[in-house]
Amino acid sequence: MSSFVQWLTESMFLWKALIIIVIFAITLGIAAYSTWAERKVAAYIQDRRGPNRAGWGGLLQPLADAGKMFFKEDFIPAEADRWLFILGPCLSMFTALMSSAVVPFGDSFMIGSKEVFVQGIEINIGILYIFGVVSLGVYGLMIGGWASNNKFSLLGAIRAASQNISYELAMGMSIIAILMMSGTLSVREIVEQQHGGNWNVFYQPLGFLIFIVCAFAECNRTPFDLPECENELVGGYHTEYSSMKLGFYLFAEYINMFSSSAVTACLFFGGYNYPGMDFVETQLVSALGLNLGHNIATLVGIGSMFTKILFGIFFFMWVRWTVPRFRYDQLMNLGWKGLIPLAVGNLVVTAAAILSGYKLIGIWVGLAILVTIISIAWSFRPKKKNAVLGA
Repeated sequence: MSSFVQWLTESMFLWKALIIIVIFAITLGIAAYSTWAERKVAAYIQDRRGPNRAGWGGLLQPLADAGKMFFKEDFIPAEADRWLFILGPCLSMFTALMSSAVVPFGDSFMIGSKEVFVQGIEINIGILYIFGVVSLGVYGLMIGGWASNNKFSLLGAIRAASQNISYELAMGMSIIAILMMSGTLSVREIVEQQHGGNWNVFYQPLGFLIFIVCAFAECNRTPFDLPECENELVGGYHTEYSSMKLGFYLFAEYINMFSSSAVTACLFFGGYNYPGMDFVETQLVSALGLNLGHNIATLVGIGSMFTKILFGIFFFMWVRWTVPRFRYDQLMNLGWKGLIPLAVGNLVVTAAAILSGYKLIGIWVGLAILVTIISIAWSFRPKKKNAVLGA
């Protein structure tokens, strides 16, 4: 028994478990109140009030929605595959929650003489872990659409699978450019290399653009919400779902928004790094001591990280209520004929710039040349003849 207590103390297991629980709770809380924020953003854009009945400013609306979901009738269609029908939303929720396990939300806390990272788990292949979990998420949609035994649900599931596969290719190649520059697969090391305002977005503007567009497609957010396009597919892959099974599908979308914003902040915007970070920590350490000063500086870094995440979530909402939905052929053309060639071009430019030794200047010059070539090729494209009535 004493050896077990000693192991708990030396391994800092309880502190690590506490950080995991807090990250889990914050993820769920932000996802829940993203539903309220989305309605408020939509109301502001459309000159409405939004939720304003449940609590002050409608702040209790997410709790009311959760209660409504729990107490709605839960039914399973007679011809549905019962166990797969239940498994679909569970798998979507599980993969959405697991994707943020390797995201570093802050630097570290000093507990005595030991250091505890503000991260679920630190592994040296964090990017591969994120891609693996995100790739599994599509199975939740596929299983739900197939098990419903509904043709509209099945069409939505097929759309989700083809869309995710198509846009994961471009997203992966945009991240490869980051990996070429950083030389590591660890998310924390990528964040640490952006210390001092040396953010990757300045080196990879095209990679960032490709990544954020693919993130919209991976989260099935407008203008890429074809798998649940209500004016074509009733409700898409979750047409036959009700109660908390439907709630899991809807909630998983907001958790995916949170995870996508967190990964974007880590890869392109320095994560928990912020301008003047070293100066702030030095002043806090000199005023409050090593441990307390470092811990408060870590809290400031966590605030910086969540500020970037919340802005990312707001951007998802802003685009949803501004840009119209694509047609399905436009969506696939953009993925295969637009983003993938651009991602390949970005890889070539990045490799050439790294080999030349002039990384920042080389990338921007290479991108300028790439844009010039694309513009010239576009101007010489064959023009379609206009159809003439009666011809």
